[in-house]
Amino acid sequence: MNKAELINRIAEKVGVSKKQAEDMLDAFENITIEALKQGQEVTLTGFGTFSAKVRSARGGVNPQNPSERIQIPEVTVPKFKAGKALKDSLKNKE
Repeated sequence: MNKAELINRIAEKVGVSKKQAEDMLDAFENITIEALKQGQEVTLTGFGTFSAKVRSARGGVNPQNPSERIQIPEVTVPKFKAGKALKDSLKNKE
């Protein structure tokens, strides 16, 4: 499912226009991104938790020249941990 399909499903389920559904989804994305940038977590009870994790700097190998060692810098990456309700619904998908 892509973003356009998700917008259509939200619009049908909630009974709003596609434009309103798109605005809601965009607002959710922007609010989540801003919270993660500030080091906060976004928890949707039962669904899951979005968080930002710092991946520490480390040494690596240049894939184009395997004999060359490179330094990979520290980077912040997004992380999602599925909630219990989501996990349970996927376990029992009959």
